[in-house]
Amino acid sequence: MVTAQHPIIALWSHPRSMSTATERIMRERGDLACFHEPFLGDYYINRSAATMTHLDADADAPRTYEDARTAILASAITQPVFFKDMSYYVVPRLFEDHAFADRMTHTFLIRDPRRTLASYWKLDPDFTSAEAGLVAQLEHVQWLEQRCGKTPVILEAEAIQADPVDVISRYWTSVGLADADHAFEWSPDATPTDWKHVEGWHGKATQSTGIRAATDAPPAIEVFKAAAAIAPRLHDILNEHWPAYLALRDRARSQSTGFA
Repeated sequence: MVTAQHPIIALWSHPRSMSTATERIMRERGDLACFHEPFLGDYYINRSAATMTHLDADADAPRTYEDARTAILASAITQPVFFKDMSYYVVPRLFEDHAFADRMTHTFLIRDPRRTLASYWKLDPDFTSAEAGLVAQLEHVQWLEQRCGKTPVILEAEAIQADPVDVISRYWTSVGLADADHAFEWSPDATPTDWKHVEGWHGKATQSTGIRAATDAPPAIEVFKAAAAIAPRLHDILNEHWPAYLALRDRARSQSTGFA
């Protein structure tokens, strides 16, 4: 008996990078089994790496790396799978799990950390530098480059926000999915049930009806300066992650698919 091997598409992000809104588009397609941060439990519950605020434990959510892995692989037997998660939840554990890593199409989402760090700080003033996420993302990308000989698709949140239909449509082509024009709008009353345990993190995503251009948003540098004036330690975190962000951004903007 041959077991079906449907695609598994992973979107590896960092906190406050517009990943949940991007995930919502993927859910609205209607042809994918979707998981929301399946490796979160392993990082925050088992590894005790940090304490996550606004987390309401969900008994049905995976609590170990093995449970998350098993759930994803089981779903891929019957249909294609998409999940979004954070690289820092699985790095370096994933580097030792070649069979699982090779089953996935790895893609990445980045956003200017001056904006994401300020946003993260408002929700969790005590977040750790590791949770900023970009250093782990770069390690993840570099590992894939060494293993596969090519750079995975890297999306920029700013590009998605400016033109979601164009960027996401090209993303779908790059990962082998058909167009789905209906997926760019949704009802705020239909929040995915597996977002409930982290609902405190996703207020805008749950209340929105689609991704909209932030035409009146202040520049990222101004947003960061305002936050760092109250929390100076944000400067140290930015200094640690800024080189990784630039390296990832350069890769995104050099790709032939032109996602930037």
